[in-house]
Amino acid sequence: MKKIILAAAAAAGLAAGLFAGGAKDGAKAGKTVKLTVYSPGNATSVPTKTIVKYAELVQAASNGSIVMDVHSSGELGNDAEALQSTRMGTIDVIFAGTSGFTSFYDKAKVLDLPFLFDSAEDAYKKVNGEIGEKIFADLPKTGLVYLSEGDNGMRHIATTKHPVHTVDDVKGLKIRVPTSKMYLDVWSALGSTPVALALNELAIALSNGTAEAQDNATYHLVANATYDDIKYYSFINYMWMGCTMAVNQKKWNSLSAEQQKILKEQAIVAAKYSFDTIAQDNVTATETLKKAGVQFDDHPDIQSFKDKLGGSSYYKQYAGESWYDQSIIDALTK
Repeated sequence: MKKIILAAAAAAGLAAGLFAGGAKDGAKAGKTVKLTVYSPGNATSVPTKTIVKYAELVQAASNGSIVMDVHSSGELGNDAEALQSTRMGTIDVIFAGTSGFTSFYDKAKVLDLPFLFDSAEDAYKKVNGEIGEKIFADLPKTGLVYLSEGDNGMRHIATTKHPVHTVDDVKGLKIRVPTSKMYLDVWSALGSTPVALALNELAIALSNGTAEAQDNATYHLVANATYDDIKYYSFINYMWMGCTMAVNQKKWNSLSAEQQKILKEQAIVAAKYSFDTIAQDNVTATETLKKAGVQFDDHPDIQSFKDKLGGSSYYKQYAGESWYDQSIIDALTK
């Protein structure tokens, strides 16, 4: 895995060099630079732990010439507000859910498609290399520069009434999903009855029967305390969620080429940290759920879900969308 990280960092270093030409002469490698880095999550969330790690990595790699002022827990606004602030330049570096970026950067929507990745490790390898750079190549048009893609969990399915082994088991199932058309499309196509609800409504919905299932990683169930009524859990690996790290473009252009290189390379190392941390949190959460009586299906019939969607042809329904790029989809799914 160390070789993968180094290879990804090397590829990203080349990408960082594409922007180096914009660096101003006044930003010398030896000059101390202070950057504000922000995660909207609380102090114990993986994104916040990741930016704390990132600050440590950057300070060490720059021999103290780049210092990061870390903020979290809503101090500088919610996801939408913080993303806007980073685009404007009042926040220098942001690490937030990729879904939030899709509100102003359509090309990131490709990552909301189902069954792009076999695992979180597969996602890390792909999104922190040439494919990720291609997806976010136009991000500077929004006032941001892409640094890396961290983890926010692989989505599976947890139910209150009966286990799920094949796609037939979700027929008519009332499953809570985020308020996203693409999530609604997937579960409708799979034959279930998706219910779009905010996360803070999920526990009550599972309790009163408004929802009979949820599609989250094990650590999300425990962290958000939405497992009291859950009895079954199946690892269907149907959707991966990312967290994107980006920097304000004007701030980026003010840095030296060496400083840019450090920020880019260490962002990829920090991204790997987020994947490793969630992997460990999932192990701990799974044990918590087992102690609570949840029964696990470690090897459900994932192929039956893919077949129900019609394989890769499922993606073509979005071919008319501005974000759709068949070459990117092909690269992600091969």
